[in-house]
Amino acid sequence: MSSQIPNAPPDDRPKEVLADLEYGRLTSKEYLHVSKHPVGEPLPVPIDDEPPYSIYIATYISYLILIIIGHIRDITGKIFKPKDYEYLVEKDGFAPWYDGFESFYVRRLKLRIDDCFARPIHGAPGRYIQCFDRERTNHDANYTYSGGSTECLNLSSYNYLGFAQSHGVCTDFSLDITENYGTSACSARNYVGTTDLHKKCEAVTADFVGKEDAIIVSQGYGTNASLFSSLVDSKCLVISDELNHASIRYGIRLSGAIVRVFKHNDIKALEKLIRDQIAQGQPKTHRPWKKIIIAVEGLYSMEGNMCNLPELVDLKDKYKCFLFVDEAHSIGALGPNGRGICDYFSVDPNRVDLLMGTFTKSFGATGGYIAADKHIIDRLRLNYLTNSYSESVPPPVLGQIISSLNVISGKISPGEGKERLERIAFNSRYLRLGLKRLGFIVYGADDSPVVPLLLFLPAKMPAVSRMLYSMKIAVVIVGYPATPLSSARVRLCLSSALTKEDLDYVLTKFSEIGDLIYLKFSSGIAGGSKIPGEPPRWSIEDVLAHNVEDTKKAKLF
Repeated sequence: MSSQIPNAPPDDRPKEVLADLEYGRLTSKEYLHVSKHPVGEPLPVPIDDEPPYSIYIATYISYLILIIIGHIRDITGKIFKPKDYEYLVEKDGFAPWYDGFESFYVRRLKLRIDDCFARPIHGAPGRYIQCFDRERTNHDANYTYSGGSTECLNLSSYNYLGFAQSHGVCTDFSLDITENYGTSACSARNYVGTTDLHKKCEAVTADFVGKEDAIIVSQGYGTNASLFSSLVDSKCLVISDELNHASIRYGIRLSGAIVRVFKHNDIKALEKLIRDQIAQGQPKTHRPWKKIIIAVEGLYSMEGNMCNLPELVDLKDKYKCFLFVDEAHSIGALGPNGRGICDYFSVDPNRVDLLMGTFTKSFGATGGYIAADKHIIDRLRLNYLTNSYSESVPPPVLGQIISSLNVISGKISPGEGKERLERIAFNSRYLRLGLKRLGFIVYGADDSPVVPLLLFLPAKMPAVSRMLYSMKIAVVIVGYPATPLSSARVRLCLSSALTKEDLDYVLTKFSEIGDLIYLKFSSGIAGGSKIPGEPPRWSIEDVLAHNVEDTKKAKLF
């Protein structure tokens, strides 16, 4: 046995079997839906369902008990096992490696459930995912790997359209690109610069999102991290949604611009903030701002809800601001044509000044892009640090991006892109509605492929992760500091690669776990149970019998 991750074992199964495991076959045309918001209708405000107060009390008491036990172990450990705590105490005149309080959460809370996070995988993260088998006998960071792996149904990857395949049109296209551009071009270290393929990829990307031009970079996080330094300075104002991704917040701080934060998706609070800032101007001098940029995300990956784009574009036009939209999770996953949040709301992309997105979620590739008017992109080609100093995107990755965009657009393999888009739209609504009717508290918009299911109590995070893993279902568990302390959750990521039968299995197993460890906290208000004639909480048999028809309704609640 070894603590090192072993090499992936060979998979000798037939190619047809492997292809089906990566992307499931559609079993009925009924299991399709178009993702589109009705034009002119306001964005529904998600109903905030809350658990009983006893759940919140139990959650905080649980954390309090864990904290007390952790401190007792620290105090006694330093006395009776000083060698195990050398990194926390001063030694030979040197300061400790870590402060006991700062590292307390990681050592005394997260380490207890560390086996639920960062499970090593191998192979394509498609419909199924291969997780290396490992064991941890003691509460430390070391694991023992058996060399085997477990095949799990994959609800943990951002593989929205199922393009993360080792077989198919995109794979063949990328292999052709590799052969045409040479094997040395596959290494970004040995291949730096812009080729005709990079220009073609930028043109295809710009055309897909509906902007004049686009610039592509090799890093998703880095796309935002240095963007704002090229756009604003200390005499500019950036107004940021409170739930924006860390890359946006980091990029704004790096730019030196003044930042103001508004309550998540609260348009009235945003308008009041804009009016106040226009009236006050810059700090100290009170001169007018050089620029005011509103920064939001199209789809928020932790909450599963969307920005109110129609009202945002009206607001930015009214006050002559600029609008930046991060479409990392919405591009490819939303809209009848897969073109993101603008497509979903039928908003002209030209009304949004800057569209940012990544190729890692819906397109099975890496890197990111910025799309805007040509004069903005021309300027970014000169002073955008991520573009100027990072390594260029390797040709095989460009091939994956170009081919996946062309599949979605119908330019190659006609009909395939449309089916992928309608499958993820159906899967997202089907699973969300089923979980709500079973009695779980679920956040987010109806059409969101990210489905956060609330767990609350800290002990239920490892319980759900380990039980689902034993049932061969791979999920992502999220807790503090990524979420508030009292809002731990399991985040389910839907994919068009999943079949309706896969989701039925997931709903069945979640129902069993929910009954076993008391996870069905919902009051029913967000799942339709307050409608006269409907049951307060549905059985799994009723959910599976009625969910397909109800999934296609305009509103799920």
